[in-house]
Amino acid sequence: MEEEAPKRKKKEAPEPVLSDISLVLNPDKDAEKSESSGAHWYVVHCYSGQENKVHHAIMQRIETMNMQDKIFDVVVPTEEEIEIKEGKRRTVERRVFPGYILVQMVMDEDSWYVVRNTPGVTGFVGMGNEPTPLRPEEVAQIKGRMETPPTSIKLDYQVGQTVRIKDGPFNEFTGTVGAIDTERNKVRVMVSFFGRDTPVELDFLQVEKV
Repeated sequence: MEEEAPKRKKKEAPEPVLSDISLVLNPDKDAEKSESSGAHWYVVHCYSGQENKVHHAIMQRIETMNMQDKIFDVVVPTEEEIEIKEGKRRTVERRVFPGYILVQMVMDEDSWYVVRNTPGVTGFVGMGNEPTPLRPEEVAQIKGRMETPPTSIKLDYQVGQTVRIKDGPFNEFTGTVGAIDTERNKVRVMVSFFGRDTPVELDFLQVEKV
C-alpha cells in the first residue's frame, strides 16, 4: 500500500515511538521555533550507509524547492566514542541509529513530499501513515546525552589474541591477552619470561596487534 501524505486538516499527533536518538540540538531555541511556526523534529528512515548522502540531498531540495520556511534542519544522529586501535587512542564519531536521520519541519503535504521523495528515503517513523514528532522533553534529553563526554571504549583487542608490548620493562615482548578491564583501561597480557608465563598488567596504549 502506497504511503500517503498527511492531510492539510490539522490532527492531534500520536505519541512518539522513538526517543533514544543522539543529535546536536538547542531545545530552548527549538521550542521557540516550534511554538512560532509549528515545527517539530521527525524521525526519517533511509537506507543504512546513505545517511550523509540523504542529508545532503534533503538540504539541496530545501534550497531548490524554496522550503526554508517549512524545513529548518536535518541531522544525522551521531555520538563520539573512544577507540583503541593499533595501540593508539582516538575519538571517533559513529552513527547511533544506522538508517535514521532527523528532520525539523512544519509537517504538511508540501514538506512531506520534499522529504519523502528524496532519493534514499524510505519513509517517516510513525503510527500508520501519520509521521510522529519527538516531544520537547525528548529533545532536551537527547541534548544532554550529546553533551556528555565519550566514555565507552571500542577496543581492537580480544582475549586470546597475540599482541606486542611497545612500552615499559617488557618492551618488544609478545604475549597473549588474558583479560581486558575496560573500566580501568587496562589489559592483562601473559608473557613468556624465563620459561614460564607471567601476567603483566598494561595500559591499552602500551600494546599493539602483531
